[in-house]
Amino acid sequence: MAYIEAVCTSHKKGIVKREQKKVVLKENFGIEDDAHAGDWHRQVSLLAGESIDTVKETLPTLKNGAFAENIITRGLDLTQLSVGDRLQVGDSTILEITQIGKECHNSGCAIKKATGDCIMPKEGLFAIVVAGGAVSSADKIQVMA
Repeated sequence: MAYIEAVCTSHKKGIVKREQKKVVLKENFGIEDDAHAGDWHRQVSLLAGESIDTVKETLPTLKNGAFAENIITRGLDLTQLSVGDRLQVGDSTILEITQIGKECHNSGCAIKKATGDCIMPKEGLFAIVVAGGAVSSADKIQVMA
């Protein structure tokens, strides 16, 4: 079963997100109290815990939220998802994938400088909130049919 490993937020763009016990996702807005929330196509970011594990082989002290990701998944192959796919998180929250990857910062992030590469531009997914709700670590996540 695929599940949420961690949820993270930040009050300002451009900084590392901090792990939270629970977040509230609002329909057509994103995560309450997160700097990336708003009326746009990248309300929530997702990254696979398995991808983060690979980076931790080089940077073992890496903390959740270091890639500015909101939701870290475990057991779900995010590389198999496409724009338009929907994910159900927990009992009621629905996310719709709107973008795969993103352009890296001009100077490159601290992780790219330390390892020579960054996974977020290639493997990070972005989504809008179709149906809101509370989300916390250990909640199940699944692709909707």
